[in-house]
Amino acid sequence: MHEKILILDFGSQYTQLIARRVRELNIFCEILPYNAQIQLDPSVKAVILSGSPFSVTDEQALKLDLDRIVGQRPVLGICYGAQLIADFYGGKVQRSLKREYGKAALSELHREDRLLKDIPKGSQVWMSHGDTIIELPPHFELLAGTDSIEVAAFRSSNGAFAAPVYCLQFHPEVTHSLDGMQVLRNFLFDVAGCRGDWTPAHFIDETVLELREKIGTEHVLLGLSGGVDSSVAAVLLQKAIGDQLICFFIDNGLLRKNEFEDVLASYQGMGLHVVGVDAKQRFYHALAGLTDPEAKRKAIGRVFIEVFQEEAQKLEAVEWLGQGTIYPDVIESVSVHGPSVTIKSHHNVGGLPEKLHLKIVEPLRMLFKDEVRRVGKELQISEAILGRHPFPGPGLGIRILGEITPEKVHLLQEADAIYIEQLRKFGLYDQIWQAGTILLPVQSVGVMGDERTYEQAVALRAVNSLDGMTAEWSRLPYDFLASVSSEIINRVKGINRVVYDISTKPPATIEWE
Repeated sequence: MHEKILILDFGSQYTQLIARRVRELNIFCEILPYNAQIQLDPSVKAVILSGSPFSVTDEQALKLDLDRIVGQRPVLGICYGAQLIADFYGGKVQRSLKREYGKAALSELHREDRLLKDIPKGSQVWMSHGDTIIELPPHFELLAGTDSIEVAAFRSSNGAFAAPVYCLQFHPEVTHSLDGMQVLRNFLFDVAGCRGDWTPAHFIDETVLELREKIGTEHVLLGLSGGVDSSVAAVLLQKAIGDQLICFFIDNGLLRKNEFEDVLASYQGMGLHVVGVDAKQRFYHALAGLTDPEAKRKAIGRVFIEVFQEEAQKLEAVEWLGQGTIYPDVIESVSVHGPSVTIKSHHNVGGLPEKLHLKIVEPLRMLFKDEVRRVGKELQISEAILGRHPFPGPGLGIRILGEITPEKVHLLQEADAIYIEQLRKFGLYDQIWQAGTILLPVQSVGVMGDERTYEQAVALRAVNSLDGMTAEWSRLPYDFLASVSSEIINRVKGINRVVYDISTKPPATIEWE
């Protein structure tokens, strides 16, 4: 059983980042809502309490009976987690007169401690809080402060609890805390005693054994998209159960130019049993007249289910549905307030298990996107697949704003193909996490030769991200933007204007619909 860190989520924007940092140290971790019924089995080495947008002084503050955890395993409270611990054990927390946000320096190191090993005096840390701890609880001692706050780090006194409790008022997980990774490393290895042996190779070995035990001699049906997640899931399943896996790749008419043929070709030689299904016209018919984004998503999902169901009924003895669900999907489907919320409707396999009466198997549900790629590399999957940018389930259906028609699909496919072609030509494709072209529901005046035109406009989108939960717009060079704009306008009849989207997520999403 692998060692594990539990991260209790109080709603912080940085919770996923804590998990990423722990995973970077080759330690498995799991994010749970703060009020989950947790099991401290022998695999759990420590518990981390995240930050939160709430204040512990609010009536509606998210509270936790810390006696269920403290003393059982080492605990690290970060920001709100630290304030919660201070408040719970009798310290004093009050609202600050001003929000403490931004860079600070650990100017006061009060005592040597293994948590602060190799952390220099003056180390830059990142503050983001509206409450201040003004008095430590009994049986706790101060470790560090800054010029602006006395309590930046503290710990339980030796012997106060059966396992140590550490608290940080700053965020070690963000890059602005220059020695934050060292602080986390000290806690996880020196305090919690982790080994750091969770690697892609270990993940593959364990997952293959688990899949064989779970599935036995039964058959699995999996819908391929040509993307990283479904491809890695398929190869993992194939490694575990061989020809008991059957894959569908459905052409919904909303793929990129030549993608259906290219993806089928890329799967040749991988040992996968892949059935290609051309269902373009069915999707176009279902989308006719629809302009509302949610209505389009639902129509795409409904037809996908219908086609998938019809194809599945041609097969015998299929008991499982394989899905390429990854950890951000799991995280986003759970509220920190406890009850589950609906997974985004553009996950177009939603509804399939009930319709097909199949059991679910999700080999990647605990991995972030970059971890999926590392596992894929360990499985020796082609870089042509692993290096592909993420592509949404509804495809161009949410990149064509307004009604979808075959003519608009063709127009967007051509423009998008030029965009991707130019990214590769300029050596930019692998520097970007995701790129795509959006066909806007507007026409604008242009001049070509001696003629005035009144044609479509497209927006180019390129973002950099680790896992899609946050994203920064990519700073593409001006000479590239000039080139791609010229190529699209000159080569795609019907488009006379190109714009570039410079919005971050949040507040904007990566896709436009």
